[in-house]
Amino acid sequence: MLIGNVGRDPEVRYLDGQSGNAKVATFTLATTERYRDRNGETRENTEWHNIVAWRSTADVVERFVKKGTQVYIEGRIRTRSWDDQSGNKRYTTEIIADNLQLLGKKSDNPGAQPGGYQAPTQQSAGYQQPGYAQQTVAEDMPDDDLPF
Repeated sequence: MLIGNVGRDPEVRYLDGQSGNAKVATFTLATTERYRDRNGETRENTEWHNIVAWRSTADVVERFVKKGTQVYIEGRIRTRSWDDQSGNKRYTTEIIADNLQLLGKKSDNPGAQPGGYQAPTQQSAGYQQPGYAQQTVAEDMPDDDLPF
């Protein structure tokens, strides 16, 4: 589980294959840990994560995610290797996003909904449109029935 800010606009690609055109979106996510050291000074440690989203989650990324967007991601870690042009073995570690939720204020993130937007998971059937959380408006209630 990660909460952070997108470091660059996502790159979206379409892959031709046996199952048709699969969509994949990749982007970086910055997570920052803040703590006080022994001297009482505030320190920050920022980690960068490579995020990979497939199919319907990639659709949401393509439509709503941009540089600076705050997101919550649930996923799995995958490390893969390949040989570069010089024949050296290279490794990369990625987070495969199973669940993505948009966070932050609507003014900062046009895709954000009250309570966040949760992308449909790979297991869910069909694509779900983002919906607004049901809210009670205090103006519609008499003054003596306010819930607080």
